[in-house]
Amino acid sequence: MSSSLPSFEPRGHRPKRFVSPASIMIYSVLVVAAIYYLIPLYVMVMTSLKGMPEIRLGNIFSPPVEVTFQPWATAWNSACTGLYCEGIKVGFFNSMKILIPSVILSIIIASVNGYALSNWRFKGSELFFTVLIFGAFIPYQVMLYPLVIITRELGIFGTLTGVIVIHTIFGMPILTLLFRNYFVSLPPELFKAARVDGAGFWRIFLQIMLPMSLPIFVVAIILQVTGIWNDFLFGVIFAGTKNFPMTVQLNNIVNSTQGVKEYNVNMAATILTGAVPLLVYFFSGKYFVRGIAAGAVKG
Repeated sequence: MSSSLPSFEPRGHRPKRFVSPASIMIYSVLVVAAIYYLIPLYVMVMTSLKGMPEIRLGNIFSPPVEVTFQPWATAWNSACTGLYCEGIKVGFFNSMKILIPSVILSIIIASVNGYALSNWRFKGSELFFTVLIFGAFIPYQVMLYPLVIITRELGIFGTLTGVIVIHTIFGMPILTLLFRNYFVSLPPELFKAARVDGAGFWRIFLQIMLPMSLPIFVVAIILQVTGIWNDFLFGVIFAGTKNFPMTVQLNNIVNSTQGVKEYNVNMAATILTGAVPLLVYFFSGKYFVRGIAAGAVKG
């Protein structure tokens, strides 16, 4: 008596090989791109840790024979920016004074604008939104002279307040777009249920919308922090010589014509200036991607 057992054969598509021509091409491009962007950073770090005699030997890619942190101390405390030799620390504190209120004000105003445009439609809201977005694509240079006149008449030209106001205004259009698209992507039933229960504008915004909006707030904070910190144009025009942000101070240090060109100090000052946006992207880059994926570009 013979019995035949059923034969089980694998079905479906074969699993893809980990090493394939496509994956090799992708990883090769990523490695080349990473090397391309990391080489300048490597050169900057190595140069900032060398003394000037070693730098004059000319090998910019070699690690320092004798590591020294004196260029970093000089860049922070005593590097000359024109007539003043107070280091780049002055610009750092000016940048912080500009950054914190600008980020807070622009995000608060833009979040309320986006919420109102998405859930509380009013007559002419679409026209208002169109004009607001159109303003985001006008080159800054076109509006510089009128802004100088306006800030001068308001008595805030050449002050930190003037720079804060400018950054807040120019940050609102794109942030309003992000918040509006995010709020549109949320389930409208939540808003309708809250309205039926008698909740008003601010109660819905504070108790329902805000707790659900952490991803887009992270995106907005990252955009504003990096944009405001890296700004040069508004700082050099509207801040005044005593209130120059870190980017303007860095430009003055690098382009200073007094004495010998200290490349190690210049590199250290450059790294110190770029440290804040680098740290922001390093620690919160994944949250930026999650925020974008959660609805920042929907609507």
